[in-house]
Amino acid sequence: MQDVILPHLFAQLVPGVEVLFLQTGYHFEETLQTRDVAIRDLAITVIEALPVQSVAEQDSQYGEKLHDRDPNLCCFLRKVDPLARSLQGRAAWVTGVRRIEAPTRANTPIVSWDSKHDLVKINPLAAWSDDDVEAYQVEHHLARNPLVAQGYPSIGCAPCTRKVAVGEDPRAGRWSGNDKTECGIHQ
Repeated sequence: MQDVILPHLFAQLVPGVEVLFLQTGYHFEETLQTRDVAIRDLAITVIEALPVQSVAEQDSQYGEKLHDRDPNLCCFLRKVDPLARSLQGRAAWVTGVRRIEAPTRANTPIVSWDSKHDLVKINPLAAWSDDDVEAYQVEHHLARNPLVAQGYPSIGCAPCTRKVAVGEDPRAGRWSGNDKTECGIHQ
């Protein structure tokens, strides 16, 4: 819920469209508020994808702050697995991935076969620039996550996201201090 462009686009064409929200248990409050504004303002149906374990149950099994010790496992448990379970039985899914966001996303196709989930993956914003995103948000008066204006150009879970310094890569604030650049959903 960094922005609500994709839900806005689809809600105009398919009122009540299902929008999947990965409820990790670690979101910034501002992200949850942005989600709530989207639910209020757009013709969408939000489906929460939940991890198998609550944060407390995960802490009990793996110890506290798994995200600090093994961010790959934490992302798998809180994002990758819940998404995979939520996509079962579906023919396609649509993401907001954009090529400009990271080198790992530079060759993102608009439409592809997602062999990991055995369905079509559609990335309608793949070719959008930051200026395209800004113009769309302004034109349609869309809600924005206030963290973006506070120096968080790429927002993930609170324990794994920090502000980005001026001139720093926009995704430098994600999993800062290690070589992790993606949660595993789009790999």
